[in-house]
Amino acid sequence: MNTRTLRQIFKDTDYVHRSGTAEELRAAEYLRERCERLGVSARLESFAVPMGEIEEAHVFADGKEIPCRGFFCCGSGEAEGELYYMPAQDPVSIAGAKDKIVLMDTQGIGFFAYQDLMKAGAKAILFQYGNLHYPNRDIDERDLRAHVVGEERKVLCAMIHSADAVALVKNKVRTVRIVIRQREFEGESHNVIAEIPGESDEWIALSAHYDTTALSHGAYDNMSGCAGLLGVMEALGGRKSRYGLRFVFCGSEERGLLGSKAYVRDHEAELPKIALNINLDMIGTIMGKFIAKVSAENKLAHYLSYMGAELGFPVSASTGVYSSDSTPFADKGVPAVSLARIASRDVAPIHCRYDLSDVLSMEQLQKDIAFIAEFTRRMAQSACCPVSREIPEDVKKELDEYLFRKRKEEK
Repeated sequence: MNTRTLRQIFKDTDYVHRSGTAEELRAAEYLRERCERLGVSARLESFAVPMGEIEEAHVFADGKEIPCRGFFCCGSGEAEGELYYMPAQDPVSIAGAKDKIVLMDTQGIGFFAYQDLMKAGAKAILFQYGNLHYPNRDIDERDLRAHVVGEERKVLCAMIHSADAVALVKNKVRTVRIVIRQREFEGESHNVIAEIPGESDEWIALSAHYDTTALSHGAYDNMSGCAGLLGVMEALGGRKSRYGLRFVFCGSEERGLLGSKAYVRDHEAELPKIALNINLDMIGTIMGKFIAKVSAENKLAHYLSYMGAELGFPVSASTGVYSSDSTPFADKGVPAVSLARIASRDVAPIHCRYDLSDVLSMEQLQKDIAFIAEFTRRMAQSACCPVSREIPEDVKKELDEYLFRKRKEEK
């Protein structure tokens, strides 16, 4: 894919396209049209996502209001109590949360921490976003995810800026009151599916998410991955292969891999015919190393390292679970690998206003796409996909921990 086309893709998608919004649908339609320009038919598949429309959100610290963002889907109402700063999530810290408004050092919360706080009797939760030393005072918008709440009660959750969080602790604020009013409803997100048939009825599934967080235009995370899929599509579209290529541009990844989870749920009967999932999440940065996280047998990690050495393309490959759309495939028994070029967040930040195409190199993106296309070609044209259809026990354990089926063991 030439530089001009790549630059045009980033220019055309240079806006926030958050899960379940009209802008996300606009991005999905754009990707569908891009596939069809390459001669590959594509369709949109919708799935339901929980949505919230915040009517008002306030946080008062000893009577003084500070800026905040209410969490979508955390309910409506008021909560007041003593502020409790909780930098850790150990049992002793959790025990102090009873009847308190808990201030955490994080931007969100996982299943077990939330369950523990609810059992301890926490009244509400404050999270923090941003950097004390940055000139802007952006506050991200998040949601209280259903899989985090589980069977527990919902409590009000709000995000404040880190500078205000520091002030709360420094000034020994005693009482916090949170007020949130919102309308909760079921919204719609979409996966974009495109297919290049092969000689058999088996497939290599390639995935990348296209949605963004509330503050980000998402050039790096993850229109770069979507451009990668389009580049692979262009490179391999005219070639015969034994395995077909199925391209899945996932919506709502940023809200807990909702698009890929919907895909494997709605296509569960077809999963035995998918030999491998190749997921792209963040490639093409000016700086950073290329990694492969393999949720499959260790031989695939070795293969990618060897192939990189053969082609003069360094790859840091290892087995494990990557926090992206490869995970739902692996959890259903489909061997999967996530490919990414990981740069320091100081030079290529994500989930913020600075995730723009300026952090990308079109030349490096072309090199990354060329390597991914060659790897895909080798897998698709193999007489028999060489990757064993077994997920190793250590990867299964990591999947259980990532998906909150088991607590992560303390080391």
